[in-house]
Amino acid sequence: MSEQKLGLGTLAVHAGTEPDPATGARQVPIYQTTSYVFKDADHAARLFNLEEVGFIYSRLTNPTVMALANRVAALEGGAGAVCCSSGHAAQIMALFPLMGPGCNVVSSSRLYGGTITQFSQTIRRFGWSAKFVDTDDLAAVEAAIDENTRALFCETIANPGGYVTDLDAMAKIADKAGIPLIVDNTTATPFLCRPIEHGATLVVHSATKYMTGNGTVTGGVVVDSGKFDWSASDKFPSLSQPEPAYHGLNFHGALGPMAFTFHSIAIGLRDLGMTMNPQGAHYTLMGIETLGLRMERHVQNAKAVAEWLEKDPRVEGVTYAGLPSSPSYDRGQRIVPKGAGALFTVAVKGGYGSCVKLVNSLKLFSHVANLGDARSLIIHPASTTHRQLEEEQQIKAGAAPNVVRISIGIEDVADIIADLDQGLAAATS
Repeated sequence: MSEQKLGLGTLAVHAGTEPDPATGARQVPIYQTTSYVFKDADHAARLFNLEEVGFIYSRLTNPTVMALANRVAALEGGAGAVCCSSGHAAQIMALFPLMGPGCNVVSSSRLYGGTITQFSQTIRRFGWSAKFVDTDDLAAVEAAIDENTRALFCETIANPGGYVTDLDAMAKIADKAGIPLIVDNTTATPFLCRPIEHGATLVVHSATKYMTGNGTVTGGVVVDSGKFDWSASDKFPSLSQPEPAYHGLNFHGALGPMAFTFHSIAIGLRDLGMTMNPQGAHYTLMGIETLGLRMERHVQNAKAVAEWLEKDPRVEGVTYAGLPSSPSYDRGQRIVPKGAGALFTVAVKGGYGSCVKLVNSLKLFSHVANLGDARSLIIHPASTTHRQLEEEQQIKAGAAPNVVRISIGIEDVADIIADLDQGLAAATS
């Protein structure tokens, strides 16, 4: 049965897994082991030389984690994938084979606050830098690219504001510049958007969110399209030239479409150690089985809640891209035609103080620093996730002081609305 011809709902249940050959177990076992016995010395040498695919040490590969990587790659339509310890780890893993001292990434200014900090502050310690641009201004995006730019980066549906990025336009700019487009698809998931079909080279996920869907584990995934020509220029020597950290192997020359994936395992996981644990991979595999069902309910609920909030006189505005009034609505119909996700912001009359009161008054909603849970969640970004940013940066990121971010869960929508109603009453009284 060819995985490429199966629907996403079927892939979510079956892709990347077979019954356990030793026991016949139908569910993927948790291979809770650090190491694997080699058949003989020659077998070990072939594995270490990447002449044979297999398992060496669980910092690199593990059967449970590999099953998850294969499943997510199938869902995204990629050639391969690598799992790691968190969504933040996935972003570093995506950049690691591409960047070097003095290199930069051109990034959307509409990003999760932690990503803005990671890109504006932390990656400087590697000698890398980031340029933040409003991706609505395509001329500005193109102008920001220079000879040292190694990637474009954006989110499909931006966290926290629900802004939808024109992935097709970004891909054209990246192609013209000869650099990869990296898309964070966490908030959309492959059920709402498959960025590779819009020209993305790499797709990253925080599997902590919708993929797992129940707030139990942290994890990240990087999916490679397998379509980028790493040897077309001298910009990506780790992939296109002899790699001194791996016996002079030319990854692209030897491994073709799987070059990025194998480099991320053999070099990235080996040396950075951002490993996903097998139990976390197991939980995520189980979560993905119901991803399609959950996303349908998430979107259905989010649309109903956003429509109700937009009409409420206690609310100044709602950023949900599924509303016809949203600047992202038309783009959303093209990029995420099945729905605009379940994450958006709400501007509350009364500003910062009213937002804090709303958060403190809700009973069904959980006040947590997470999204994509089966439960409805809320947070005030300006005082939490985006607190480290200046107010101007907060506004550009869609996290102004007068907004709360809500992640709509899969509860009965009437109960979600009732909780928001009583919370708004307390916040604006």
